[in-house]
Amino acid sequence: MSDHSDEAATMIAAGDLQEFAPRGREHCRRHPSALTLQLRRLQPASELCSSDGAAGLVGSLREVTIHERQRESWQLRKGASDVGEEVDYDEELYVASNMVIWSKGSKTQASTVYKAFTVDSPVLQALWCDFTIPQEKSDKADVSGSGEIIEKCICILQNSCINVHSIEGKDYIAALPFQVANVWPTKYGLLFERSSSSHEVPPSPPREPLPTMFSMLHPLDEITPLVCKSGGVFGSARVQYVADYTMRIVFLNTEPSIVMTYDTVQSLHTVWALRRVKPEEQNMVLKFSEQLGTPQHMATSSSLTAHLRSFSKGDSPVGSPFQNYSSIHSQSRSVSSPSMQSRSPSISNMAALSRSHSPALGVHSFSGVQRFNFSGSAQSPRRHSITHSPNSTSSDSFLVPETEPIVPELCIDHLWTETVTNMREKNSQASKVFITTDLCGQKFLCFLVESQLQLWCVKFQESNDKSQLIFGSVTNIQAKDAAPVEGIDTLLVLDGSGNLVLYSGVVRVGKVFIPGLPAPSLTMSNQMPRPSTPLDSVSTPSKPLNKHLAPLEEGVLLSPVPELRDSSKLHDSTYIEDCTFQQLGTFIHALRDPVHNRVTLELSNNTMVRIAIPEIATSELVKRCLQGVKAILPKEIAVQMLVKWYNAYNAPGGPSYHSEWNLFVTCLMNMMGYNTERLSWTRNVSKHLDFEGSLSPVIAPKKARPSETGSDEDWEYLLSSDYHKNFESHPVAKALRLDPLEALASKDDFSQSLSLDSSTLLFTHIPAIFFVLHLIYEELKLNSLMGEGIRSLVVLLVQLARDLKLDAYIDYYYRDYPALVKASRQTCVIDQVQTGFMHQPAFFSPEPPSIFQWLSSCLKGEGVQPYPYLPGICERSKLVVVSVALYILGDESAVSNEASHYLYKITSGQRKQQMEQDDNRCSFRHSTSVSSLAEKLVIWMSDVGFTLRDLESLPFGVALPIRDAIYYCREQPASDWPEAVCLLIGRQDLSKQACEGNLQKGKSSVGPVLSSDIPSGTESEEDEDGMNDMNEEVMSLIWSEDLRVQEVRRLLQSARPVRVNVVQMPEASDHEYIEEKENRLLQLCQRTMALPVGRGMFTLFSYHPIPTEQLPIPKLNLTGRAPPRNTTVDLNSGNIDVPPNMACWASFHNGVAAGLKIAPASQIDSAWIVYNKPKIAELANEYAGFLMALGLNGHLTKLATLNIHDYLTKGHEMTSIGLLLGVSAAKLGTMDVAITRLLSIHIPALLPPTSTELDVPHNVQVAAVIGIGLVYQGTAHRHTAEVLLAEIGRPPGPEMEYCTDRESYSLASGLALGMVCLGHGSNLIGMSDLNVPEQLYQYMVGGHRRFQAGMHREKHKSPSYQIKEGDTINVDVTCPGATLALAMIYLKTNNRSIADWLQAPDTMYLLDFVKPEFLLLRTLARCLILWDDILPNSKWVNSNVPQIIRENSISLQATELPSSEDLSLETLAQAHVYIIAGACLSLGFRFAGSENLAAFKCLYKYATDFLKCLSAPTASITGHYNLETCLSVLLLALAMVMAGSGNLKVLQLCRFMHKKTGGEMNYGFHLAHHMALGLLFLGGGRYSLSTSNSSIAALLCALYPHFPVHSTDNRYHLQALRHLYVLAAEPRLLTPVDVDSNTPCYALIEVTYKGTQWYAEATEELMAPTLLPELHLLKQIRVKGPRYWELLIDLSKGTNHLKSILSKGGVLYVKLRAGQLSYKEDPMGWRSLLAQTVTHRNSEARAFKPEAISAFTSDPALFSFADYFCKPTVNMGQKQEILDLFSSILYECVTQENPEMLPTYIAIDQAVRRLERKEMSETFELWQIKLVLEFFSSRSHQERMSRNPNRGLFMNSEFLPVMKCTIDNTLDQWLQAGGDVSLHSYLSGQPTEDSQLSMLACFLIYHSVPTPGQLAAGGLEGSTNFSELLLKFKQLNVPVRALLRLAPLLLRNPQAMVL
Repeated sequence: MSDHSDEAATMIAAGDLQEFAPRGREHCRRHPSALTLQLRRLQPASELCSSDGAAGLVGSLREVTIHERQRESWQLRKGASDVGEEVDYDEELYVASNMVIWSKGSKTQASTVYKAFTVDSPVLQALWCDFTIPQEKSDKADVSGSGEIIEKCICILQNSCINVHSIEGKDYIAALPFQVANVWPTKYGLLFERSSSSHEVPPSPPREPLPTMFSMLHPLDEITPLVCKSGGVFGSARVQYVADYTMRIVFLNTEPSIVMTYDTVQSLHTVWALRRVKPEEQNMVLKFSEQLGTPQHMATSSSLTAHLRSFSKGDSPVGSPFQNYSSIHSQSRSVSSPSMQSRSPSISNMAALSRSHSPALGVHSFSGVQRFNFSGSAQSPRRHSITHSPNSTSSDSFLVPETEPIVPELCIDHLWTETVTNMREKNSQASKVFITTDLCGQKFLCFLVESQLQLWCVKFQESNDKSQLIFGSVTNIQAKDAAPVEGIDTLLVLDGSGNLVLYSGVVRVGKVFIPGLPAPSLTMSNQMPRPSTPLDSVSTPSKPLNKHLAPLEEGVLLSPVPELRDSSKLHDSTYIEDCTFQQLGTFIHALRDPVHNRVTLELSNNTMVRIAIPEIATSELVKRCLQGVKAILPKEIAVQMLVKWYNAYNAPGGPSYHSEWNLFVTCLMNMMGYNTERLSWTRNVSKHLDFEGSLSPVIAPKKARPSETGSDEDWEYLLSSDYHKNFESHPVAKALRLDPLEALASKDDFSQSLSLDSSTLLFTHIPAIFFVLHLIYEELKLNSLMGEGIRSLVVLLVQLARDLKLDAYIDYYYRDYPALVKASRQTCVIDQVQTGFMHQPAFFSPEPPSIFQWLSSCLKGEGVQPYPYLPGICERSKLVVVSVALYILGDESAVSNEASHYLYKITSGQRKQQMEQDDNRCSFRHSTSVSSLAEKLVIWMSDVGFTLRDLESLPFGVALPIRDAIYYCREQPASDWPEAVCLLIGRQDLSKQACEGNLQKGKSSVGPVLSSDIPSGTESEEDEDGMNDMNEEVMSLIWSEDLRVQEVRRLLQSARPVRVNVVQMPEASDHEYIEEKENRLLQLCQRTMALPVGRGMFTLFSYHPIPTEQLPIPKLNLTGRAPPRNTTVDLNSGNIDVPPNMACWASFHNGVAAGLKIAPASQIDSAWIVYNKPKIAELANEYAGFLMALGLNGHLTKLATLNIHDYLTKGHEMTSIGLLLGVSAAKLGTMDVAITRLLSIHIPALLPPTSTELDVPHNVQVAAVIGIGLVYQGTAHRHTAEVLLAEIGRPPGPEMEYCTDRESYSLASGLALGMVCLGHGSNLIGMSDLNVPEQLYQYMVGGHRRFQAGMHREKHKSPSYQIKEGDTINVDVTCPGATLALAMIYLKTNNRSIADWLQAPDTMYLLDFVKPEFLLLRTLARCLILWDDILPNSKWVNSNVPQIIRENSISLQATELPSSEDLSLETLAQAHVYIIAGACLSLGFRFAGSENLAAFKCLYKYATDFLKCLSAPTASITGHYNLETCLSVLLLALAMVMAGSGNLKVLQLCRFMHKKTGGEMNYGFHLAHHMALGLLFLGGGRYSLSTSNSSIAALLCALYPHFPVHSTDNRYHLQALRHLYVLAAEPRLLTPVDVDSNTPCYALIEVTYKGTQWYAEATEELMAPTLLPELHLLKQIRVKGPRYWELLIDLSKGTNHLKSILSKGGVLYVKLRAGQLSYKEDPMGWRSLLAQTVTHRNSEARAFKPEAISAFTSDPALFSFADYFCKPTVNMGQKQEILDLFSSILYECVTQENPEMLPTYIAIDQAVRRLERKEMSETFELWQIKLVLEFFSSRSHQERMSRNPNRGLFMNSEFLPVMKCTIDNTLDQWLQAGGDVSLHSYLSGQPTEDSQLSMLACFLIYHSVPTPGQLAAGGLEGSTNFSELLLKFKQLNVPVRALLRLAPLLLRNPQAMVL
């Protein structure tokens, strides 16, 4: 193959030449630090991964000092895009000193620097690496982790560390525990090679070597050693650390994941598979290292090899292998031209010994692994390594280990080692390794051994089960250098004589001609001794390699200083002539940086140029045909064919794009043996190509004559051209009545018939190639964009069919393209003998396979044969066949398995397949539900990657079944379909939902937040009220009728001065008046200070902070303005007494409110939290609140432990409270150990008894106790429960400790105990001995104190000196905590016995013992336990009141007092109101967030009763304070039920309470009222309350019905706990967003409740945006028509989908149906198009005005269509009819919801018009109409219609019947007007006249007339009557209507039977 004449003939022209310089170099010059970098004399430095590192570099830099030259290196890769589309540019990573520059760009795009990194020390190496982060760290072993994230990174290796920068902007620095020689990117992470230092050569007492290769799977993981699994010398498979320092990695590849290493001793290359370690292998390694030392023979064998190794090193047993290596090279590294190098003769004589020792790859050197230790520096590993003597025992082998063994992550398995060659050189390490694929897809691993000028190619392939790689034959190619060209599956080789040669695998393609570079002359390079290795043979040891081939190091550095050549080196050079020649011109000296099809050439004059190797083909058609022919031919022939084509196509001065097909035809036919010069149509093709006709090997090449004058030939050429044929059939030619011109029949065409040359490459394969091209022709028919290509292809097919004498095919092509296939064409005779040579493939069928015919048979329900298809080439055919089989035949198995029985695959080595299959399979299956078929089809299509764009390019008839399925799915989709499916069915609403589900929302929930667009100047003072980040857009939809939101803002703002309106009495002095004003202000401030808690509820989670700015906290304004002069009133004037620290808690609440604005989804980190810390001490309380809020919304977990410690040590009480509560809330129910420790420090009871007593402020202790409850919520943790139980009754201590505010501590302990045992009821496992309920009961009712068990006895021995409690329990302290603890432990358990303990006492005597307040708690607790008994009516509420109270008490509305002697009325009245309040509060809990109407009415009635009662005269008996408390409780209960709904009645109540400021109204009542207001508008209407156990616990803490008397009052309940309501809030607002305009809108949704014990399953219609009920109550939610597309969210499968929607802002995308307007624009639905169809439909269609279209659709395409095609212009004439048609089509499409059918309607109409005008030159569209008609008459479609009569495409439309009728009439007229003559002559096989050809073809196609051949075979001659014909035609599947038209001709009777 390599003879020179051949080389001269085939030259491949490379693409444009470009000067190449790394982009980073220029950037470095301009880089700020460029002054320090000496970039004056840049030279191309050694290859990045130069095999021998720094030593080699120093060796080659003798002439030039290192300071003067700058090390630089770079690497290129193909540009990677984020989205995944094809990009064609290079990315470059450039390294110079301590800079790394990453740039992107290409010839077409400008190159840009993408990132530049500067590090502290010189960069040793920079590389790209992708790390995979498994989502669940727990199951690391699972390699194919579904939830893996790939992190794309750049790694920069320095001396002591490696920096990793990810594209997302994270950066990591990993310190390196040893010197790294090289880093390699792998599929899993990074692989390090430890550089072995000189100490490591085994000294006389041998010891275990340390591992040499390590992996790091993620920059945050530790570096772990690599293990190797080997077959083991002693039988069993061993897993050992890789510790052989003679193994060097030379190459690492990610896909397939393999490593290639080189053994420096044995001089052999080995390939390993790299994979993750299996758990059992990890155990093996670790177990092995813990054995009692290694077995004797193991140790000795390892020491033996070590000895051998050390001696075989040759010169210096102790020197490092590196020094040794460089000394060998230092002489040979001359800096002259590469061919001047010689080889130093220092080959070690010991090499033979080590090689003969064992070819088992030095397995022994892995043995005896011990724990290794990285603690020391890498330079001196000696001290730390374990001294290991052969007879070591456990005692001394484990004296030193200090570290645990590190668990390995990656493992290598041995795959292949090259065979040993005797004369193998010492340093024959491969300098370049790559994987390449040849043109037929076979893979080769190529490595270049420069010292021998050889490129070795090893063929490998995957095993059938894809589990391992199998390596095959080895070939070597002479090469100085090589590089893969991945873009076209070839490789480029620089051969010894300086030529560039292109190979595909190991087959030579041709020389590459580079314009602008002189080719080295052949005469010179001929004298170079060629090695005697033939190309295809594998080199074996017996063949001596040529000793004189100089080692060409890849990284030879060219010196800028021309040095004197040392004459001694010249003696043995055989290249003197070469050199002299090569000094004259430039020559190519190396190849580097191949990317796609571009490669850089390094020239000898130190410049670099980049060339592009041309593509194999550019036109889609040629690519397809090449692919097909390649697939069908044997691989060797396919490669030869492709090589010939490639040479022809890319010859210098090759063809332009348009003639590519002609060139392909010529080339292909030449290879088949045609004489293309003599064949008329191909001759025209090849003669007029603009290059010499060297393609045909048969004919001597002759140049085309340039003729000035022109000749007859040119005219003939024109007449016989395709252009002319197409022109003749053009409508214009017909209109102008042009006479058809016939080309003169050239003489030689008929004088001789042409014969084929049977010796050519493809001659024997002509039938196979023909069949494949026919299949490609059928495939292209399915793409309406490839019409041009089909016409070109059919000409070639007709020629081949005629020569192969395949009449059926010729007839088939004639029917498709009557105008192109003329009868008079040249044939080439193939004589019988030659036909015998032809290879008839098994898959060749005499009847042409036709995809349309196949579909048609399916639709008609006839039996179908499997359709032949070529895998990978006819993918569309496969898709269409399978989808029709599924949807029309109803065969679900069609898509399930690969080998479908509707298709049969065609491959080159084909066995005869079972073709005879039963035909009954095609009956429509009834079993499956039809809907599921459509769904299956759509889901399958999106799985195989079918998109809407593909659907648009399918012909309309073929696409119809698919469109029908899509239409069906669009009506009733499932909500959880993936994004691609939703896009395919045209439901953008769903696809956007699916897509949003995967993205984290960055900005606020829906669209842009409108309120932030208000210019700041207009409301400067309103800016600071902290409520301006609400989502106005959604709120204006929820509450559209009034301004209630503004009203709430006005009520809750605390940032502006209040109005102090006091009238000055005449007798009051000015001073008194000022005091009066300030006292009034003090009263108002009680209210102002209570507002922030409510504001926090209102703005809950509504804001996403900007990480660079502080969170704005609105000021708490406690000043006033007094009218009329608006003077300022201030409390700090000193005129009145103001309580100290009055605003301290208020500002805490203000901070919480500000912090709660931050949404949980925001991006917040520790730094930002610390950054918000205020500078001024006064704001510390606000910051404390801010921290608590961050805990409640889950962000505090990000705060670093260090900072937490920092805040707590400051000792600021508020900060500690906020921080402890916040951290606990963030870790709710996790039992987190670290947090437990943190809390325990603040709770004396949890500290060991001997610990130092810490002085913890009381409120902090309370917070810590609640914190314990939160962290252990629901865990029933025994120790915690025990301590908390004891703490409820903690006695006061001997000094003053534990004496003040004991109530709040006891309550906190009770609440915490309740949380820990939440809802566990009687099954508290392992706590029966604690008697929890009994103990709590005792705490509740009093009695003797039990003996204190536990470790804190000591502390309680001495009683308190202040408080005399004796040994009885102080019920006043312990009762509330115990009551609530019981309520929470038995929550919802319906435990009667415990509930009876909590019954209110029913005798006067007992009533006197209980505080009325406690009755409220008891009633509440009792109702919460009997959860299912709560009923929302007043009868149930009153049933909680004991009989004695009911009989004797005053009703709430009474006016005068009854008198009674023996009953204390006061007690009874108070008990009455508190019990009712308790019952109502439990009602609030039971129906929290449900908006239950009955509950609301009931509570509202009681609330108004209490209000009346307050003003009644009887109020004094009950006590104003008590009534106010109860009213506040009722208000809270109302707000809980209506949470988030913004109910107007409740708002009015709250506003009324807001205005009451005097009298009994204290801070606590204001707090309650504004909390109610906040709950009512929770989260701006986006949140509601949940009734889960956890929520109820949180609400009990937050709404504890005892309110503080003043702003610093924490005696009974810690104020900070009021904010725990956040833990009960859950997002439940569903906001429909119009997917087209992306704005929130109204939509009707239907909610279906599951049935429960109280009500049956029920549905309710709501107008969204609305708050949904709790999700666990629901069965399904659906968006209802008619305005919007229906959408069903099924909750029976699980609520996660809906939960994720709600948590991301509740955005539910909806899509308006065509012809509908949104509820905002058209509230009543009178303007929609369908509303206008009430009148009669037909007149409506006529009256449809195109201008009106804007009223009912938003689709711009439909607008334009109406604009251009439906608007009448002035003088229309007969065009009016078309416009009317278009208007009615548009109307139909819009009303039927399928605007995508518009093109189909128009195509059908156009085709029918063309047929009427007799202008059909191709019958393609007629086929489509036929398929459409057959689809609608198919059985499967009829069944679908019978089930669902009112839907479907083309329904209730007269369009199709009309079109069908028109076609029938046209064809019948043609038949009567003389068409029957030509039909008869066709059927009898005689030629027909040309003018009738196209109409005849239309008739044959439309009526499915069989071919003459089939008719003859059917024996139809001689039939006498119609019935006989019917019988005979039954087998041919001819429809009766066609038979009626054929009968007259066949029965030979003249009159036509046309009906």
